[in-house]
Amino acid sequence: MKIRFYGLGLLVALFCLSASAADLDRSAVQNLLAKADNSRPAQLRRKDLKGVDLSGLDFRHADLWGTDLRNANLSNSDLSGLNLDLTVMSKINLSGANLSNTSIFGVHMGGANLSNANLTGSRFIANLDRSNLSHANLSHANWGVDMKNQPMGLMRVSLNNVDLSGANLSDANLNRALMRHANLSRAVLKNTVLYGVDLSGANLTDADLSGADLSESKLEDADFTGANVAGTRFGGIKDKSVLKGLISSKNLEAAIFD
Repeated sequence: MKIRFYGLGLLVALFCLSASAADLDRSAVQNLLAKADNSRPAQLRRKDLKGVDLSGLDFRHADLWGTDLRNANLSNSDLSGLNLDLTVMSKINLSGANLSNTSIFGVHMGGANLSNANLTGSRFIANLDRSNLSHANLSHANWGVDMKNQPMGLMRVSLNNVDLSGANLSDANLNRALMRHANLSRAVLKNTVLYGVDLSGANLTDADLSGADLSESKLEDADFTGANVAGTRFGGIKDKSVLKGLISSKNLEAAIFD
């Protein structure tokens, strides 16, 4: 009985090892990228690259659609302009990565590290709950709901409990996003579209909200202490007193309540 148990345990261990092994290592990926160009992209589609160190690589000529990148390290890599729809990226490290003009749709990225990442002009409809986006650049990003294209019901970006402290979200579209308890302290939100966003319990202390649209948003327990609200639109808010810390905000006389 002991021999049989030992044999079964060994088989289980070998199965787990083979199941967790990535399809390619860093060297193999580098070789594919070195041979790739616009007409012949590196074929990484649907590959298993879980946990692989891919930091600092140039993926602009790669096909990563549907690739499993869970726990992979792509810090400081260039993924600009790529279609990463349906890619698996939970707990991925994309700190300092270039994701400008990148499309990410239908993806779970919970717990991802996107600190200091370049996300300008990107299009995300994904779950980034509990992710780190501190000091990331989301200027001109389009992460809002397209109300004309909702064949499967309301699909929107989820940013609950994310760290966006010090991030640049100027001129970004985040309409109807879920941002409950998000940390937006010292974030730049100039002219940002936050229409219909759930910001319940969010930290907006010392944020620059000048020209931002917060109409029809949920703002219960959101903290505006020290925030710049010059030209900020609070459409649908009838009682200013319900907004935590608003009396301590900057340029309150220039805010728009209608």
